[in-house]
Amino acid sequence: MTQNEITEISKMGIASIWHPLVQHKNFEQNPPMHMVKGEGAILTDQHGQEYLDALAGIWCVNIGYGRKELAQVAYDQISQLPYLAPNMASEPTIKLASKLLDLAEMKGHVYFTPSGSEANESAFKVAWQYHQQSGEPQGYLRRKIISRYRAFHGNTMGALSATGQAERKIGYEVDVPIRHINPPYPYRRHPKLTAEEHGEMVAQELEQTIIYEGEQTVAAFIMEPVISGGGVLIPPDNYLPAVRRICDKYNVLLIFDEVVSGFGRTGKMFGYQHWGVKPDIITCAKGIASGYQPMGAMIVNDRLFNSFISEPGDLRHYRNINTYGGHPVATAVALKNIEIIEREGLVGRAAEMGSYLQSQLEQLLEHPNVGEVRSKGMLLGIELVQDKESKLALPNEKIAQVLNGAKQERVLLGKTTNTIPNLSNVLVVSPPLTISKDEADWLVSGIESGLRSIL
Repeated sequence: MTQNEITEISKMGIASIWHPLVQHKNFEQNPPMHMVKGEGAILTDQHGQEYLDALAGIWCVNIGYGRKELAQVAYDQISQLPYLAPNMASEPTIKLASKLLDLAEMKGHVYFTPSGSEANESAFKVAWQYHQQSGEPQGYLRRKIISRYRAFHGNTMGALSATGQAERKIGYEVDVPIRHINPPYPYRRHPKLTAEEHGEMVAQELEQTIIYEGEQTVAAFIMEPVISGGGVLIPPDNYLPAVRRICDKYNVLLIFDEVVSGFGRTGKMFGYQHWGVKPDIITCAKGIASGYQPMGAMIVNDRLFNSFISEPGDLRHYRNINTYGGHPVATAVALKNIEIIEREGLVGRAAEMGSYLQSQLEQLLEHPNVGEVRSKGMLLGIELVQDKESKLALPNEKIAQVLNGAKQERVLLGKTTNTIPNLSNVLVVSPPLTISKDEADWLVSGIESGLRSIL
């Protein structure tokens, strides 16, 4: 394109697109980035400038950009069967459901959605309906969902209610019965506690909340194995097993939100597999199709699914539908995406390259404003503070400086955004799992440059 054409397109975008999570006031001086191509971990803008995408889109382009195999699969499926109502079945949808159950090591069934938010909405409805029809004692009405502060579970109203990020919810609150508890946050634990003691303490908060609310009113506990958008918070090793024991004790369903941590991101196919626990429900999206198609899923075990089996017409079945759930093109692309993840060993690569990035980024701890570097596979967080002793969050304007400094080195970083007031202070590193060692070094160099800008 000519410079005039580039300028006109930019003006058209500013005049017509409502972008998420950003104030538009300054777009005339600083318009949104306009990308025209993606290849591997690299995005190219309309001027031909290349950038390293250190967030893989929004935590989703796990296999990298530019995979022609997926374009061909989408073309072939569109040519043969471009759409099918979700109360029917297609070959790619059947095969993907079976594959997901194998990967999750679960006997059960899969319900498909177009997004992670809708997968979590579906999980809440299943939890509520399961308890209603599972023969619990008279007087039991399990409606409450327990979630955690700092977690993100989606933008639809039920999922947003479960989200523990105040700035995302201000003005949008609806009357969904959600109760929030503290997450494990080892960096900010009480100084007299070990990480394991901290893990036990926050797990006990779950049990106390169930007791205080009345166990007969609590349907489920939803959690990300690793809190992602809330700051890449990695639990102590005793936390997930303790949560599973508590949920079993009080017949509370355990929902693992694997929207970010699934499909290799943490160095396992699913994040919860690091801790050897079994969920009742898994929700996933993003990496399921590496962002090449809008795609999500809810996986439930047979115990839950079988409670929905009865005679036709008695309303015991799951009374929910998504027009694009199990879309044949999306499921065909997701199936090929998972094939690539397995064929290229990207789960193991995420563990290997994540360890390398962690070791390189730990050198940044010499910087006075770097409080902690933490990771699980290719999911890394760098917490920025005013000083290491107080651990007060670095102000937003300073963090913006860091991001801009990295951008000058053509590295596009993520950060916690609209989470907890005055605590959006964690840089997020979550590149495609295909990132090379040279690209990883480029990424680290970009962060170093950004940090130098605030000295």
